[in-house]
Amino acid sequence: MKSATAKAGAGKPRLTTSAMIASIAGEGQRTKAAPFGHALVELAKQDSSVLGMTADLGKYTDLHIFGQAFPDRYYQMGMAEQLLFGAASGLAAEGFMPFATTYAVFASRRAYDFIHQTIAEEDRNVKIVCALPGLTSGYGPSHQATEDLALFRAMPNMVVIDPCDAHEIGQAVPAMARHRGPAYMRLLRGQVPLVLDEYGYSFELGKAKLLRDGYEVLFISSGIMTMRALEAAKILESDRIDVAVLHVPTIKPLDTATILDCCAKPGRLVIVAENHTVNGGLGEAVAGLLMREGVHPAFRMVGLPDEFLAAGALPTLHDRYGISTDALCTRVKGWLN
Repeated sequence: MKSATAKAGAGKPRLTTSAMIASIAGEGQRTKAAPFGHALVELAKQDSSVLGMTADLGKYTDLHIFGQAFPDRYYQMGMAEQLLFGAASGLAAEGFMPFATTYAVFASRRAYDFIHQTIAEEDRNVKIVCALPGLTSGYGPSHQATEDLALFRAMPNMVVIDPCDAHEIGQAVPAMARHRGPAYMRLLRGQVPLVLDEYGYSFELGKAKLLRDGYEVLFISSGIMTMRALEAAKILESDRIDVAVLHVPTIKPLDTATILDCCAKPGRLVIVAENHTVNGGLGEAVAGLLMREGVHPAFRMVGLPDEFLAAGALPTLHDRYGISTDALCTRVKGWLN
């Protein structure tokens, strides 16, 4: 890398390379540390079949917290993702419930065939939990899992979850355990924002939830883009733009009934926002649903472009690729005008 800094834009401070792996929490935003690790510890206290497994990334997926609490149920498999998922499948066949963690790029690309053949086809009760989803790393295409939802959404038997914040992760872990079969969840790690508790939200597998209503614009979003959509909705209020936000944390199975009901209301611009390539993710899932059911609102998609993304500071990249809060507000105003 030629420079240790990157300019975030006119009038904004220069960002050091630490911003390539910075928390997605905004300045002053409430956060909770390692929600996945703590939730898994609580689950394991109640269920002796729960195991924690990782491929040399325990500290970077917050699984080290589980390892400290249950060292005899923690498996460090080394830098061997295919071995990780093959072993997880074998343990599931013997009645255990492994939670296997790594980076999303390694599960979706390096170990895809092992997951497909030994976990999904065999319908094994393995929970795959992966950090650095979409554009949450500034280290370029080798670490940016921009297509993971499309890959796992296409895999038979696989449940796919894209949680928004720490509150939801804490609720999604036991919900995954109650589901018998393979599941993939994107993971936000470290100091994770708290957002959804302010809306009285509770996670239900396979269910979308309307967080706020509005008559002019409807955001349909998952993951960190729900946080951004909520932020944009508050900003757009000052311009007298009334915005609804429908959070869709389960990409598969999709809550088709709720999505159709929200999109059938006349006169609203429907915008699907996701931290994922525009190919094969939530946006195309919703678009296909609307076309099949004959529901035709004004429709737009906000997602990552069909290209290998640049390396750099995350705030800069989020602005550049249109998934920052400011970028969302600009796009909404442009589309409405």
